[in-house]
Amino acid sequence: MEIENKLKEMGLELPESATPAAHRAAAVRTGNLVFVGGHGARMPDGSLLHPGKLGRDVTIEQGQEAAERTMLNCLAGLKSEIGDLDKVTRIVKLLCMVNSAPGFGGESQVANGATALLGALYGERGRHARSAVGLEKGEGPNSTCIEIEMIVEVGD
Repeated sequence: MEIENKLKEMGLELPESATPAAHRAAAVRTGNLVFVGGHGARMPDGSLLHPGKLGRDVTIEQGQEAAERTMLNCLAGLKSEIGDLDKVTRIVKLLCMVNSAPGFGGESQVANGATALLGALYGERGRHARSAVGLEKGEGPNSTCIEIEMIVEVGD
C-alpha cells in the first residue's frame, strides 16, 4: 500500500471507481499492460471540478488541479483492474485531452498537473511519454475541462 500511503501523506485519496456505462470498462489488462480508459475531473459527489474550456472559463492553475483530480480517477480505475497500485512497474503513456477555447496554447502546462502527481507517487517509474492536445469539446456545466487516458505496465 506504498502508493496509497503516499497519497494520504499528500492529503489525497482515491475515489471509488465508478462503473462505466454500457459495455466498456474503466481499465483493461492484456499481458503486462493496462489500458485505462478516458477519465475526467469528476469529484466524489459526481460534480465536475472546473467545468468548461481552458483559456475562457478555466485558468491554467485550475486546469492543473483538474488534471490532478482526473489522474486520481484514472488511478482508481487502474486499481479496480489490478487490485494494488504498487504493482505498477512503469507509467508508459498519457493522452491528455484538454477542452480548449480557440487560441489557447497551454495544454502541456495543464497536463503537468497529472504528470507531477505521477512523479511524486512513482518517481522514475512514473516518468512517461505524453501527448497533450487541445480539443473543442462540449459546452456548459457537464463539460469536463480535461480527459486523460493512460497505458501502464504492471507486474504480478
